[in-house]
Amino acid sequence: MTAPPDDCLARNEWICGAYLTSRRQILLDAVAQHVQLTFLSVLIGLAVALPLAVLARRRRWAAGPVLGVTTILYTIPSLAMFSLLLPLYGLSAALVVTGLVLYSLTLLVRNILAGLRAVPEETRQAARGLGYGPVRLLLTVELPLALPAAMAGLRIATVSAVSLLTVGAIVGFGGLGNLIYAGMNTYFKAQVLTASVLCVLIAVAADLLLLSVQWLITPWTRAARARVPAGRGRARTRVAGAGAGRT
Repeated sequence: MTAPPDDCLARNEWICGAYLTSRRQILLDAVAQHVQLTFLSVLIGLAVALPLAVLARRRRWAAGPVLGVTTILYTIPSLAMFSLLLPLYGLSAALVVTGLVLYSLTLLVRNILAGLRAVPEETRQAARGLGYGPVRLLLTVELPLALPAAMAGLRIATVSAVSLLTVGAIVGFGGLGNLIYAGMNTYFKAQVLTASVLCVLIAVAADLLLLSVQWLITPWTRAARARVPAGRGRARTRVAGAGAGRT
C-alpha cells in the first residue's frame, strides 16, 4: 500500500502552511491589486456621489432622478454590468473600477443625502444669519454634520467593493478573486481558502479603519454619547429618591 505524501500541497489540504510560504509573492501581489482597485473605486465613487447628493439636496426636482438612476444601477447583476461596459473599456482594470464606482453610487448618494437632510433647518438659518454663503455653509456646517451618515455609507460601499471586486476575475483584474477563480477551476483547496480568508480580512480591516477615521473626525458624536448615560443616571437617581420618599 502506498503511503500518503508528506507535503500538504500534494495531499491538497484546505489548510496548508506550505502554500503560504511557496506562494507568498503571488498572494502579496493579489492583495495589493485588491486593495488598490478597491480604494480607487471607492474614491472615485465618493467624488461622483458627493456632488450628486448636494444637487439632490439643493434642487428637489433632482432628488427623484438621481436616486432612481443610482438604484437601477445597483440592481444590475455584476456579470451583466461588466458585459455592458466591455465594449467601452475592453479587458482592463478600468472596466472593473467603473463597475464598482457605479455600484457604490447607490449607497454613497443615499447616505450623504440622508445626512444633509438631517441637518436642522434652524442651524442653516443661523449660519445664513451670520453671513455664510452656500459654499461656506456646505463645507463648514452641512457636510460636517452629515459626516456620521456619510461615513456609514462609505463603510458599506467599501466592504461591498471588496466583495464585488472578486467578480473582476472574469476579466483578469479581480485581485484575490483571480486566485479564488483559478483555485475553484483546479480544485486547489488551499488557494481557494487562503484567498477567501484574505478577502474577508481586507473587508474587516477596511471597515475598522473607516470606523476609526469616523471616530477621529466626529468628536461631537462622542460627546453626545457621553452626555446621554449621565442624563439617564441622574434620571434614575431622581426616580430612586422619589421612591424612597414615598416609602
